[in-house]
Amino acid sequence: MKQRILLITGWGGGTQLLNSLQQALTQQGHSVELINIFNALDETVLQQQVEKAKAFDVICGWSLGGQLATILVDQIEQQYTEQKILITLGSNPCFVANEEWPMAMDQPTFLQFKQSFEQDAISTLKKFGYMVCQGTVTTKQDFLSLQSLIQAQNLEVLRAGLNCLEKLNTVDILENYTGHQYHLFAKQDFLVSYKIERKLRNFAVNFLQTELINGPHGFPVFQSEEISCKICQYLKKIEQTNG
Repeated sequence: MKQRILLITGWGGGTQLLNSLQQALTQQGHSVELINIFNALDETVLQQQVEKAKAFDVICGWSLGGQLATILVDQIEQQYTEQKILITLGSNPCFVANEEWPMAMDQPTFLQFKQSFEQDAISTLKKFGYMVCQGTVTTKQDFLSLQSLIQAQNLEVLRAGLNCLEKLNTVDILENYTGHQYHLFAKQDFLVSYKIERKLRNFAVNFLQTELINGPHGFPVFQSEEISCKICQYLKKIEQTNG
C-alpha cells in the first residue's frame, strides 16, 4: 500500500542530503515529502509542523530529525488521538548526556561544539560533516560526497537546531508511544552509539522494533537503497499484520 511519508533531515546539511532516500522511497511507490529541521522549542512553529504532519501516515527522521519526528507523532496522538508510524534513523532520543541517559555526547563536549559554531560556523560545520562520515573505510570519499550535497544553511535555523539537540529528550515518548515505531542504528556511527539500539529494544512497549546495520552516522545519505528497502519491508510487515 502506498504510504504518505514525511521525511525530516538532520542538523547542519539541509534537505539535499536525503534526496536519494526520498527518490528511493518514491520509486517503491510511496509519496514522500522532505523537510528541513525546525525549532520544536517554539510552540507556534511546532504547532504548524503538527498540523502539516497529521496529513501523513509515516513520520520519519534522521538524527535530530528523528527526535523531531518523535515529538510530532506524540503531539498528533495527544491532540488528535491518531497513531502515526514513527521511523528514526541514527537518532539518539537524548543527544546530550544526563544522569538518566548517559549514552550520549557529554555536556562539556557539546558546549564546546556550540561555542565553536558561534566563533566559526563554516569550519564547525565541516568538522561536523566529517564526524557524520567517520567510522568506515570510505570516510574520506563519503566526506567529499557529503560536501558536494550540503546546502548553505540559515544560521538561525542551525542555532535553533543546536538548542533542540541540547534540550530535547524524547526517551519518555518512545517508552510510552502506543503506535508503531522502528529505529535504525549503525554500528560504526561516530555521533550516536549503536548501544542505544539494545537499550530501546528493552523498552516494555508494544509495536517497537529496532535494527542495527553497518555504516557511519550518514548511513541514510550513503546507503539510501538499503535503507529504503528496510523501511519498505517494515511498512509491508505492518500492513500484513493489520490486514
